[in-house]
Amino acid sequence: MSSHTAIPIQPVSGNRPIKRHHTASYYVHRVQESLTSRVFKIICAVFLNLVLLLGIIAFIVWLSLRPHRPRFYISSFSIPSLNQENGFENAQISFDETVRNANHDIGIYYDAMTATVYYRDKSIGETPLLYPFYQPSKNTTLIHGELSGATLTVNSDKWKEFLEDRRKGTVIFRLDISSRIRFKVKRWNSRHHKMHTSCDVRMGSDGVILPTWKDKRCPVYFS
Repeated sequence: MSSHTAIPIQPVSGNRPIKRHHTASYYVHRVQESLTSRVFKIICAVFLNLVLLLGIIAFIVWLSLRPHRPRFYISSFSIPSLNQENGFENAQISFDETVRNANHDIGIYYDAMTATVYYRDKSIGETPLLYPFYQPSKNTTLIHGELSGATLTVNSDKWKEFLEDRRKGTVIFRLDISSRIRFKVKRWNSRHHKMHTSCDVRMGSDGVILPTWKDKRCPVYFS
């Protein structure tokens, strides 16, 4: 009787991973790609930071060179004959305004100015003021004006309306000043801007501007 010894045979798996051996040139290429990517990212970061820095500098320069409108303040306004029944025969309006150039290193050229006085939104007089002049930065200029005679169109009926308001306590006028201006920034001059300022004025029975309305800032408009 013979006996047979079985020899175990291990099957070969078809999914066994196969190791790949890369050459030195492959690893050199991978290192070069990594370095190129890092350099590109650094260049992009530097460029973006530079653009941001230039933007901030440009914004600061723009703020420092951006012209601000002149500031007008009504300092006095009076009609001395307002307490007289026939005061319209020698009526006179006198006023003072100050104009402030608050800009830093920016001057303002003014063309000739014109003042117009309104009562109930109707013009009652107009007169020329200053001749063309230049106002340097951080400067305050006084503007004085008077209306009387031919420059003041007030008749007896209009004067009665003044007196009626006076008896009620206050008389309200509006003083407008118009001109054309240019800004001077270093050696550069801007284009002309049409400008006008509008000041509401409340007067008491004595014909003088009320204290609460004195030195009030007047709105300025460009067109």
